[in-house]
Amino acid sequence: MALHQTITVLNTLDSAYANGEQVRQLFAAYPAVKVDVHKVEGEKGSTEFVKISIPGSNGKLAGGTAPTFGIVGRLGGIGARPSRIGIVSDADGAVAAIASALKLAHMQTQGDVLKGDVLVTTHICPDAPTLPHEPVDFMDSPVDILQMNEHEVLLEMEAVLSIDTTKGNRVVNHKGIAISPTVKEGYILRVSEDLLRILEMTTGQFPVTFPVTTQDITPYGNGLYHINSILQPAVATNAPVVGLAITAQSMVPGCGTGASHEVDIASAVRFAIETAKEVTGGSCSFYNEAEFDRITELYGTMSVLQTLGKPAVTSR
Repeated sequence: MALHQTITVLNTLDSAYANGEQVRQLFAAYPAVKVDVHKVEGEKGSTEFVKISIPGSNGKLAGGTAPTFGIVGRLGGIGARPSRIGIVSDADGAVAAIASALKLAHMQTQGDVLKGDVLVTTHICPDAPTLPHEPVDFMDSPVDILQMNEHEVLLEMEAVLSIDTTKGNRVVNHKGIAISPTVKEGYILRVSEDLLRILEMTTGQFPVTFPVTTQDITPYGNGLYHINSILQPAVATNAPVVGLAITAQSMVPGCGTGASHEVDIASAVRFAIETAKEVTGGSCSFYNEAEFDRITELYGTMSVLQTLGKPAVTSR
């Protein structure tokens, strides 16, 4: 069950000494799975980026043609030491992503191999800084968002599920998980019907979605308010991106400890696994291609929203 992998990863990362090598050891029993760890220094410290490659039976890693699915565990840091002791709420994205990879790896040993490759990326930093934010404080990152996207949003990913703790707001008041509309090349598209179906199936509840604004899909650093970094992968790829939010009914700061709920993270893992099965198998689409072609035909490109932009010229 996904809960077993979730608890295993939580116990591994809930440590002042958590690092990429410990993540690599979680996959030592799965020789078909490749784990790459890369340490990056930033202005506010360092972090270790982790890339986990789970090959499919007809995936492009083996010369096949099945779609490649990307899971990004988005966060600032798994801990805020020395100011906070223990794993922080913001770590849930990393836990869910790694637990998803661990479940997929275990499935392969049981004969259940997905058709396409799955690439899972995140980063491990147990001593990240915090960041003032309204209505509650966020976790900051030791590296900037451009570096994070460079290591986490891969060219091979043909559809991207970005998992992030999304509890520090007043716009989604639900404990569990929720999905965003699909974002592609600066456009906020309608919520995928396939993903709504999968969300209903994996939670046993009505599907919960969360609102996304134009400023949420623009890059960090432009001075605009963002709900959080859940859709920052969308600024670095032309592939469709959907945010999978781990949510709470109350407002919880990203740097809060004792706020990671195993059942909610496992729910995100189940959703990610089922989505991976269907995307790589060709039975799930993040967006309607004909509708996207039509909207770009009518209104042109919105890729400027993937950049930091420039001041608009106004006439007098």
